[in-house]
Amino acid sequence: MKVGIVGAGMVGSSAGYAIALMGIASSVIFVDRNADLARAQAEDISHAVPFMSSCMVYAGDYGDLKGASVVILAAGVSQKPGETRLQLLGRNAAVFREVVAEVLRVAPNAILLIASNPVDIMTQITVRLSGLPASRVIGSGTILDTARFRSLLGRHLQISPQSVHAYVLGEHGDSEVLAWSNARAGSEPLLSIAAQMGLPLTDDVKAEIDDGVRNAAYKIINGKGATYYGIGAGLARIVKSIAQDQQDVLSVSIVTEHVAGVDDVALSIPRVVGAGGVSADLMPTLDDAEKEALHRSAALLKTAIEAVEI
Repeated sequence: MKVGIVGAGMVGSSAGYAIALMGIASSVIFVDRNADLARAQAEDISHAVPFMSSCMVYAGDYGDLKGASVVILAAGVSQKPGETRLQLLGRNAAVFREVVAEVLRVAPNAILLIASNPVDIMTQITVRLSGLPASRVIGSGTILDTARFRSLLGRHLQISPQSVHAYVLGEHGDSEVLAWSNARAGSEPLLSIAAQMGLPLTDDVKAEIDDGVRNAAYKIINGKGATYYGIGAGLARIVKSIAQDQQDVLSVSIVTEHVAGVDDVALSIPRVVGAGGVSADLMPTLDDAEKEALHRSAALLKTAIEAVEI
């Protein structure tokens, strides 16, 4: 399977690196306005590949995306320190008008995987620009936030985060919703596991984990300027599900007809992802506070997208 990546910056290159080393694509093609950057990233990653897989990594132009099954859109401007994802909207929407048209000209059958922030709104913009079914325009959404949630829960409970089943819903951003009420470890509710491990989930612990998930990006950006390893791995995970038609349940963002009392909005809930894109939504059971928080998140995103002229 050929995977295209438009945008060879830190997010795009981290995704390409993870995809290539995991061996889930036969080839990865980087396209970037800065052709020297694209070539450098492709060459550097190519030198790592012999240790792990047989993936071929190239740099090219839009024409080289012909035949790509998935194209990751990681183009756009970076988030500035202190800038919210929603503030990125105006600057990134203009970039996508050009990029989406060029990609579909040569790869009309590709699934588009959106990585640029604010990712939920950029996903909805891409659906409007492309005319593709919502199921084939997938935003990375809260896949990274969910990983952060599971990582911090696993750290507190002293178990593998892969044994933690918990989701972050709604916006990939400040209004995201940590779904504590249905989180589990193994087959047991979190509170049961915490009690058995002698590591109770007190209000203070939950508040610390909430802060660690919700504000992770700001802390990382303040420390090193950008986040990229986590989302790069998350994008590779989505590509793997598509490439191998795994029908995995992942917290990704697509335009949804009706969710949490809001119509026609892109946000994240658990969804089934396979070769055709998203095939089903799996709305989790939430408590009343979480339902209200998800409604607020959806309404915020709806207000933002309605302000965008395409």
